[in-house]
Amino acid sequence: MSIRRLLDTEPRVVTAGVDVLADALAAQAVPTLAVDWRPPLPGTEADLARVLADPRRPDANATAVERMMSAGAKLVDVRPASEALGLTPGRFLHAGPPITWDRASGPMRGALIAAMLFERLADTPEEAEVKLAAGDGITLEPCHHNRAVGPMAGVVSPSMWMMELRDDTHGNTAFCSLNEGLGKVLRYGAYSPEVIERLDWMSAVLGPALQAAVRRHGPIDIKAIIGQMVQMGDEGHNRNRAGTLMLLRDLLPDLAEIGLPSQDLASVARFIGGNDHFFLNLSMPAAKLASMAASGVPGSTVVTVMARNGTDFGIQVSGLPGQWFTAPAQIPEGLFLGNYGPEDANPDIGDSAITETVGLGGFSMAAAPAIVRFVGGTAPQALEATRLMYEITVAENPAYAIPVLEFRGAPTGIDVTRVLRTGILPIINTGVAGKVAGTGQVGAGLVRPPVECFTAALSALAAAAPPLPAS
Repeated sequence: MSIRRLLDTEPRVVTAGVDVLADALAAQAVPTLAVDWRPPLPGTEADLARVLADPRRPDANATAVERMMSAGAKLVDVRPASEALGLTPGRFLHAGPPITWDRASGPMRGALIAAMLFERLADTPEEAEVKLAAGDGITLEPCHHNRAVGPMAGVVSPSMWMMELRDDTHGNTAFCSLNEGLGKVLRYGAYSPEVIERLDWMSAVLGPALQAAVRRHGPIDIKAIIGQMVQMGDEGHNRNRAGTLMLLRDLLPDLAEIGLPSQDLASVARFIGGNDHFFLNLSMPAAKLASMAASGVPGSTVVTVMARNGTDFGIQVSGLPGQWFTAPAQIPEGLFLGNYGPEDANPDIGDSAITETVGLGGFSMAAAPAIVRFVGGTAPQALEATRLMYEITVAENPAYAIPVLEFRGAPTGIDVTRVLRTGILPIINTGVAGKVAGTGQVGAGLVRPPVECFTAALSALAAAAPPLPAS
């Protein structure tokens, strides 16, 4: 059925990894379809057989993905991280799996330096770096361990304000910081005075204004906005223009009626309206809520987390909740700003791949052809990327319907076994941070997880599976 869908209505010869055959057919003007398929990786056969024979797996995957797709996501409050997450001075959250200062990448170090300066725990970048290296009174923890997600470096400190989203269906809550915009910003590892000044304004003006407006407005259905924005040319990861403007539409009357000084009202509206990525920090915790709902189903091979800290790429799976399976992060391929090039790029970083985990981002690029202008490639490639992701997922989410595919639901629920049986890795669109601390953003592009994350997860799933029946 999946190959038939790829073929659409035109009969074509399917070629799988056989370039000589494909070239020969093309020379004869025979319509062909090249499929990115490879045999299971050598050494995975025994683990695949064990996991595929697990009688729990079909129902477990159906349960996990049903929970994922049924999860709600409403914006219910905006609060400082000290209140929302109980952060205290010197305790920082970060993107991706656990990391220590000695292994941290340049942008992660830069973001932590910025957080130290923002919290007034150091007076200079040099002093901040010394204190972070010494580790005295400093604690680093993954956002994911605290019901939170953070884009790029994902650093969260006590004075930052957090979006608070609630899933009424499953009773979960998730958090994300406020989006700073693009360019030289903390999340990309920049820590210049302009970065700290912006963070100070966000803490003093933007956060309190949003809190008052959201509390006056009442819960805002973020999942419903995501469904609309996917039909308006956004994919929820690197294109959030429609989502940002719909959020501003909902909140602007309340912002106007909470008694803000006119100058503050104008600056808040201008900041949100001029920052196309503002809604990313809502689509991410909405996706986190979906992944939380799907976690902890024994026997399930559905991926619930994909995250990167700039050094390691890590995944988690439903059937083994809380366990990280990691491998070295890869460098994205795409478009670079100004005079920057691949040599300036840091390996993949950020919790924002949580969007792909639930069918958004790279999995919904067919809905957002304009995204290719930001990450590179062509509109047909964006369409084909989404079509390919149906091969490694177990469901289609009707809440995120893709117009160009006749409103077919977004491919949802990455299956570890399908990834390793087909050799098709998830596709992620992402920003690119400079590898040198303090640089900021240098580009945007596409990246895939290292396959070793999936082989490690498969081995652990095999170890936890019931024994194979005696032959």
